[in-house]
Amino acid sequence: MPDRENRSIFRVNSERRRRKEQVFRIAIFMATVMALLVLVYLVASVAMDGAGRLSWDFLSNFPSRFPDKAGIKSAIFGSIWLGGLTLIFSVLFGVGAAVYLQELANKNRLSNIIELSISTLAGVPSIIYGMLGLGVFVNFMALGRSVLAGALTMSLLVMPVIIIASREALKSVPDSIRMAAFALGATRWQTVRDHVLPAAIPGISTGVILAMARAMGEAAPLILLGALTYVAYVPEGLFDGFTALPIQIYNWTSRPQPAFHELAAAGIIVLLIFLLICNSAAIFIRSKWGAKK
Repeated sequence: MPDRENRSIFRVNSERRRRKEQVFRIAIFMATVMALLVLVYLVASVAMDGAGRLSWDFLSNFPSRFPDKAGIKSAIFGSIWLGGLTLIFSVLFGVGAAVYLQELANKNRLSNIIELSISTLAGVPSIIYGMLGLGVFVNFMALGRSVLAGALTMSLLVMPVIIIASREALKSVPDSIRMAAFALGATRWQTVRDHVLPAAIPGISTGVILAMARAMGEAAPLILLGALTYVAYVPEGLFDGFTALPIQIYNWTSRPQPAFHELAAAGIIVLLIFLLICNSAAIFIRSKWGAKK
């Protein structure tokens, strides 16, 4: 009798767990479907509004107060300048910090505080970095509202993400690789440089590309930093004024004329294509280098 009662209780509990699991799966599925429908609606509405404005003139003309003559040439070149400098600064310091914290630093209270601070900074709103860039780079360091100040600000924004992603990539490298290098007489730095770091390149590259995609789509830090909304020239140096695609889109959406809203939609399409390329590159690098590893 006790065994029969136990089996009955177990059967009832199992059936209850299965029902809860089914409800949870249905809820998650419905949430996913709703999110995809909203995304499809937004992308479709943007494509319908901006597809008619996409042309070579739109890509090669400077901004103008006349919608038919307006383009995003200065925004494209400004984004290239901003993205290139941000990539240099963030990869140099971000990956370097990740290598030091994961492979070279001693595990003590100071390193724990640094790791906690980096994890906290990764969740800070982007506008806070804009305030920091305005106070430090624009005012204190007197860099002005230049492309260099913008790149340094965006580097601070994405650096915590790159550090975290790079550390996870380094953690995924098997310890047997390190032990084999140590057994052959390699120093710790030689082990990291010649064995650990090359094996972690897929994860590091993916994190860098995704972080750069986020940086290129951010507008709040640049608006607070004082990036120009109307630029009829291409930056030629580090201290030149600049604009970027998010800033140009923001400028057009703030105008009341429907024609400028169509230009903003076309700019969104260009920005989405760029972000799609970045994410596709991240997937390709991970799949290719992961298989090779």
